[in-house]
Amino acid sequence: MARTRDHRIIKSRHFHKLQRRHFVLFDILPFVGTLIALALLFYRPIGALEIGLFFGMWLITGLGLTVGYHRLFTHQAFTTGTAVSSLLIIMGSMAGRGPMISWAAMHRRHHELSDHEGDLHSPNLHGSGLASRLRGFMHAHLTWMIEHDYPNVSHYVPDLMAERTLVKVNSFYYAWVLLGLLVPAAIGGLVSGSDWGAVSGFLWGGVVRMFVVEQTMSALNSVLHTFGRRPFVTRDDHSGNLAVMALLGWGEGWHNNHHAFPYSAAFGLRWFQFDPGFLFIRLLEVLGLAWDVKVPSAEKIARRALRPAGDLEAGSV
Repeated sequence: MARTRDHRIIKSRHFHKLQRRHFVLFDILPFVGTLIALALLFYRPIGALEIGLFFGMWLITGLGLTVGYHRLFTHQAFTTGTAVSSLLIIMGSMAGRGPMISWAAMHRRHHELSDHEGDLHSPNLHGSGLASRLRGFMHAHLTWMIEHDYPNVSHYVPDLMAERTLVKVNSFYYAWVLLGLLVPAAIGGLVSGSDWGAVSGFLWGGVVRMFVVEQTMSALNSVLHTFGRRPFVTRDDHSGNLAVMALLGWGEGWHNNHHAFPYSAAFGLRWFQFDPGFLFIRLLEVLGLAWDVKVPSAEKIARRALRPAGDLEAGSV
C-alpha cells in the first residue's frame, strides 16, 4: 500500500480491487437483474405484492441512506441513540451503496473539495466541450466507482471510528446487503405461498429496487451538479435544486440548499419543498428517538442567499 503525500487519501491496489468487485456485484449485476425482471413481465406480470415490496424496500433503504448515512453520520445534523444509529446503518447498507464509514468519508471529502480537484465524483472537471461534459457526466454517475482514491478514514471520520458499536455493525455490510435481498424474497414467498412469489419478491423488492436506488443516488452527483436552480451562493460548486429529484430521492433533490447548509437536518428549507427524510427525522424526534435537530434560522437563510461568493463562513460548505 502506497500512501500519497496528501495524508487525506490512500492509493491502494487492494482497495481498487475491492472497488471493482463492489461495482460488479452492486452496479452491474442489479442492472442485469433488472433487465431479467423486465423480460419476465412478458411471461408473468407483477401485481400489488411486487409493487408493495419494491416501494417498501425503496423507502426503507432510501431513508437509511439519506437520514442515516448522509444527515446523521456524515453531517451530524441530529443526535440519536445507539439502537437507532445501528438500525439506520442496516437500512442504508441494504441499499448496496457501500459501508457507512467509507461512504461518510467520501462524502465529507466531496464537501471539502466540491467540484474542485480531488472531488471523487464531480462532473465538472473534464473540460467544457460537449464530449468532455458527457464524459464528466458519465464519470460522476457511474465510472468513478470502478476505481478511485480512498479517503483516509482516520482523517475524515475519526468521530465515527471512535464509536465501537457502530464500527462493529458497519463491519457486517455484506450481510446487511444480503438481508436486503432475502427479506423481500421471504415476504414474497410467504404471502403468495409459492416459489414464484419468492423469486418475484427477490427481483422486485431486492434487485430492481437496488438498481433504482443506485441510479437515484448517482444522479445526485451527475444531474444535481449539472442542472438545477442555485438560490444560495456556495464555494464555486455547481450544486443545484431539482424538485423532481427531491420526490424521487427522499428529499435529496434540494442539493443546493444542502451545500449551503450541510449541517441542516432539513434539505427542503421552504414549506413547499417536500423532504421525506426530514419528515422521518421529525417523527423520530416526536417519539423521543432523535434530538438536537439542526435547522438554519430564517435569518441565516436570508443572509446566505444574499452573501457574495467571496464572503462565506469557514466550514460553511
